[in-house]
Amino acid sequence: MFESLSDRLGGVFDRLRGRGALTEADVRTAMREVRIALLEADVALPVARAFVEKATEKAIGQNVLRSVTPGQQVVKIVHDALIEMLGADASELELGVTPPAIIMMVGLQGSGKTTTTAKIARRLSGGGLGKDRKRVLMASLDVNRPNAQEQLATLGAQVDVQTLPIVAGQQPVDIARRAMQAAKLQGFDVLMLDTAGRTSIDQALMDEMRAVADVARPQEILLVVDALTGQDAVNVATNFSAQVPLTGVVLTRMDGDARGGAALSMRAVTGKPIKFAGTGEKMDALEAFHPERVAGRILGMGDVVSLVERAAESIQVEDAERMAAKMAKGQFDMNDLRAQLQQMSRMGGLGALAGMIPGMKKAQAAMADAPGTDKVLVHMDAMIGSMTVKERGKPELINAKRKIRIAKGSGTTVQEVNKLMKMHQEMATAMKKLRKMGGLKGMMAMLGKGGLGGLGNAMGGPELGEMMGKMGGPAGSLPGLPSGQQLPPGFQKFTKK
Repeated sequence: MFESLSDRLGGVFDRLRGRGALTEADVRTAMREVRIALLEADVALPVARAFVEKATEKAIGQNVLRSVTPGQQVVKIVHDALIEMLGADASELELGVTPPAIIMMVGLQGSGKTTTTAKIARRLSGGGLGKDRKRVLMASLDVNRPNAQEQLATLGAQVDVQTLPIVAGQQPVDIARRAMQAAKLQGFDVLMLDTAGRTSIDQALMDEMRAVADVARPQEILLVVDALTGQDAVNVATNFSAQVPLTGVVLTRMDGDARGGAALSMRAVTGKPIKFAGTGEKMDALEAFHPERVAGRILGMGDVVSLVERAAESIQVEDAERMAAKMAKGQFDMNDLRAQLQQMSRMGGLGALAGMIPGMKKAQAAMADAPGTDKVLVHMDAMIGSMTVKERGKPELINAKRKIRIAKGSGTTVQEVNKLMKMHQEMATAMKKLRKMGGLKGMMAMLGKGGLGGLGNAMGGPELGEMMGKMGGPAGSLPGLPSGQQLPPGFQKFTKK
């Protein structure tokens, strides 16, 4: 979503990093380019102006201009300013102490409000990364859109969350009262009220929304906004906040090709935190909004924490333990490769993963330009599926005749089967070398001593070492982070002797 903004800012900062010393004029010129980049990304003008003024004031300080790496200091200042503009800290849902907690969902027509209601309910009930499982009841108050109540009931069945039975002809305020009574009597922890989508100029619907809020007195009133609406998203938030006391914002379609201005402007204009980001159509495509991680993605620093969380959600414990045991023996067959491919697919595909890994922004752009990149995972899975049980367990049995059969069975070519076999062989070799290095601990130690280049030399020889070295920084650093910035503490502990 932030691709164009990220590219523009990346160009500005690359020029700064290449300078040994900076003058105040250099910084002001760079900040003017940052302002233009923000405006082109649909950031509201007052927000862009305030952002640049604050960042410039800090960047022209003598401590920055006289530092050893002034260009990197400026990048850090912009990074910190981005985090502040996005809201500093992630904001959790306030569910209170006395159940049922009431969450009221509001938003424009077509913003994805009903789907988002089901996604949040799924997350609260234990289907996402939520720590505590809650008993959730959903109720649709939308009596205007045809089949809106039936849609929520269908989504509720998909995510295994109960919905309030539909009573024909009942009006929104009465539905809210019935839902509150049912939630209290049946011991639900959370009640989610999905109100009708409306336009900001429809005063009758706005009055109805305000009447529901007065009756329900919700702990949370979440405004669902489509990120693709750009600058107008800020106007929408302003209009709704004038009608009801909003407590947070949910941005949908954050996986789209919008320029990102809505996300960057929302907190600054409304003062309300962005609590969730919708990243796709599936019911699990909802993430907690972490300003620091989003700022890291914008500046090409990746988002390793979200990557780890996504992996933790998608990896089956039994599979991980089995894989660890086989790695300890230096074993890696086609069944293991297939498990790895399926895991990558569950985590969002190659492009999504590349965007979270530091230093892989260019690789992500290349994947985006290449048609059908993520179909490669599907094709590989089909080829492995066309193998016999014995072939998957012992890939060395696969000869030329078997390759022809596998290619025909999977709808691919012999050349693609050869590529798969080569990929498996290289991964198996890497697993054996990783075992000799001492597993994960040895890999992290090598990363600390020689950076990615040193790790590549150890696992794949000089050519892989040179390629991985270009991706990363000097020894002890992570790719995408400023030169000299050391591994995070979680990585450093593996490198200590």
